[in-house]
Amino acid sequence: QVQLAESGGGLVQPGDSLRLSCVVSGHTFNSYAMGWFRQAPGKERESVAAITRSGGSTYYADSVKGRFTISVDNAKNTVYLQMNSLKPNDTAVYYCAASQYRYWSDYTFSRGREMFNYWGQGTQVTVSS
Repeated sequence: QVQLAESGGGLVQPGDSLRLSCVVSGHTFNSYAMGWFRQAPGKERESVAAITRSGGSTYYADSVKGRFTISVDNAKNTVYLQMNSLKPNDTAVYYCAASQYRYWSDYTFSRGREMFNYWGQGTQVTVSS
């Protein structure tokens, strides 16, 4: 089993930055990639970004490219999501997820949540003036 714990959410103004963290514990060797998803009220959970555990490959949703950066610190078993230039429509609950799937590509990322096996409880991000 893999346990995930997100932190770092909060209320910010448009244009502000925020960094989310996700600590991974348990059988961490079972996770070959990590991802961030978000779910706004009344909407489906959507992919935001993903990264292979080696950090060699990253993937982003078009809506966040150039603004968000995903990174991993394997020594700390932590994955981060740096969010810059936040917009009101970035408001959502953000979830960290771990994938046991070994082979990652743009196609893998496009398949979304079905590629992920473990989920955190989520952290709320609200962007409002």
